[in-house]
Amino acid sequence: MCGSIHAEFMGEALGPGKFACGEASVENSADENGTVRGSPGVGAKLIFGVGIFSSAFLLFQVQPLIAKMILPWFGGVAAVWTVCLLFFQVVLLLGYFYAHLLTRYFSPRAQAWIHSAVVAASLLVLPILPKDSWKPTGAEDPVLRIILLLAVTVGLPYFLLSSTSPLLQAWYTRGRAEIMPYRFYALSNAGSMLALLSFPILIEPEFSSPRQAAGWSLAYAAVAVLCAAIAFRSKGEAVSPAIPEAAARLDWRTQSLWVALAACGSALLLAVTNHISQNIAAVPFLWVLPLSLYLLSFILCFEGRGWYRRDVFLLLLIMALGGMAYALEQPVSDFRLGALILIFCSGLFVCCMFCHGELARLKPHPAQLTTFYLMCSLGGAAGAVFVALLAPRVFSGFYEFEAAMAVCAILVLLVRVRDPGGKFFSAGWEPGILVLIALAITLLASLGRTVRQQGASARLMERNFYGVLSVVDEVAPYGLSTQGIPYTWWERRYCRLMNGTINHGLQFLAEERRRQPTSYFSPKSGIGVALVAAAKRGALRVGVIGLGVGTLAAYGRAGDRYTFYEINPLDVRIARQDFSFLGDSRAEIAIIPGDARLSLEREAPQEFDVLVVDAFSGDSPPVHLLTREAFELYFHQLKPDGVVAVDVSNLYLDLQPVVVGAAAWMQKEAVLITNQNDVSQGILASNWILLGSRAGFAGQGEIERTGSILNTFSGGQLWTDAYSSLFKVLK
Repeated sequence: MCGSIHAEFMGEALGPGKFACGEASVENSADENGTVRGSPGVGAKLIFGVGIFSSAFLLFQVQPLIAKMILPWFGGVAAVWTVCLLFFQVVLLLGYFYAHLLTRYFSPRAQAWIHSAVVAASLLVLPILPKDSWKPTGAEDPVLRIILLLAVTVGLPYFLLSSTSPLLQAWYTRGRAEIMPYRFYALSNAGSMLALLSFPILIEPEFSSPRQAAGWSLAYAAVAVLCAAIAFRSKGEAVSPAIPEAAARLDWRTQSLWVALAACGSALLLAVTNHISQNIAAVPFLWVLPLSLYLLSFILCFEGRGWYRRDVFLLLLIMALGGMAYALEQPVSDFRLGALILIFCSGLFVCCMFCHGELARLKPHPAQLTTFYLMCSLGGAAGAVFVALLAPRVFSGFYEFEAAMAVCAILVLLVRVRDPGGKFFSAGWEPGILVLIALAITLLASLGRTVRQQGASARLMERNFYGVLSVVDEVAPYGLSTQGIPYTWWERRYCRLMNGTINHGLQFLAEERRRQPTSYFSPKSGIGVALVAAAKRGALRVGVIGLGVGTLAAYGRAGDRYTFYEINPLDVRIARQDFSFLGDSRAEIAIIPGDARLSLEREAPQEFDVLVVDAFSGDSPPVHLLTREAFELYFHQLKPDGVVAVDVSNLYLDLQPVVVGAAAWMQKEAVLITNQNDVSQGILASNWILLGSRAGFAGQGEIERTGSILNTFSGGQLWTDAYSSLFKVLK
């Protein structure tokens, strides 16, 4: 995958001193005695082709499949996919290392027996359905938990699939060093692309997750048996001649550049995917799109028809890096959804074309094929480790994106030093090299300035698996109190909690204003109206999915009980440490760690009067909290006349049809309540939908009078655990 995904076939090399393989037209050749040695027959080509195509298809089909299945267990955040990609990268590296060792140091007969044993062992873990025992309880390290879960569930099958392509190619050419299996190139990459593109379009909408896993497991078993059969079919064939001495020597600088180029492309892939998913939604479509472009760059660069032209793509690279750097400097709200995806995905594609195009130019003698794959996969794994493991622990913010872009610009300079040919550099230091040096310096300076600015403006900034949280001190604009008296500067001071670029709550610092409900939870908001209406019936039991800064605790009275469900331990600490809503509340306060849905599933009915759903990471909604099964759970935890309040405020997604669809399924009434900004009072515009029984709402007339009753007979857009469509709710 990343760093070496289906770079299995090497076309003709470019540049001085590099090997030129020529076209794939060699069918027959004579050995040293003049005997003509024929290439494998049509039947053999068909068998090897089916094995390579199907293994490539399954390799990429399982990635979004298993990631979507475990996504709800870890809060539905974008980091789940990042960690999954890290796992796939590392296992791919192990698969290529296994293929390298197996073909280099074992006889054909030993290769057949060893590989057949691995195949048999991998069949024992089928089907690839994650067991419920792997569901987190809230106290575990999510990164380690995800990696262990994937290792137990799909680790061995993925390892075997990763090794299949290089192994089959090695076996196909065994004893026929003159034959290069170019015809398998299109098959391999077509299988990968078909798998990626078919999942969100054909597989995900039509089949439930258990059926997808069962179907994949059956297909894998068939491919595994086929690979074992090919291994035994090939065990009697002659070993290829020894590697020529010139080809056996590999320059360590070249190998280092292989690793660096592959690592840069991999890091950019994960950084772009994480950035898009964090601010829109963690859904397969937004995972598949960058990965497909990444894979397409490999196809074009290694296909051998000259798609990568250095002079053209270096100019495009300057524009791509500049455009992405500009977009990262601006607020997310300044861009339309399409523009955001276009800027980052096209920029990723251009950067990957450069990285993989230069890899193609540096490919070695075909005898060093497995070494080349191994170094490239090592780079891919290194890039994934940087984004998924090191960056969250080293950086206080999402700085890995800028860092990867700066490294990309630096790699251009290194490439120029090694191979200064090309029109772009024909003028020596003018103008191309100066532009690239300036761009690299600008990107590094921009990264440093961003770190300094964010550190200076934030009282606190910390990062963990669930994102970046920062506490910022600010001053509200001029405003009047309820008595018509202007607020002083002291009274207008407040601090707010930011999750990435999204406001997660704010609190005024003055003693007389700090208990005032603010942001999306003012008395005029939908949740404010619901809590005030419910309070007339006596003491309340309120459940809140998503803590934020604990603003809703401001509504708590003596005798009330507010239970907050929060998956992010950092959020809990900051809400208690830097804000006082929880401590000031007169209600009994409880905080349940872990994913809210998993926690509610484990609990007996809580008889909530109001259950609030407001769990957003960035602007990305956890899809598993908005499905039919989730709403059935909510109403199971609710009193018969209780209310479910859902915050549907979102920059890019229209979530109203989704909630209406759930209301229609549950035969509940839905009321939309909106409120506008009042920044002097710390109030932010919000859209809330309140769901409840028609009889229950009839007794709370203020809810229906304040909002608009939605038409639930239209059906809306119902999401389920097995199916959710982002396309239909895009704004």
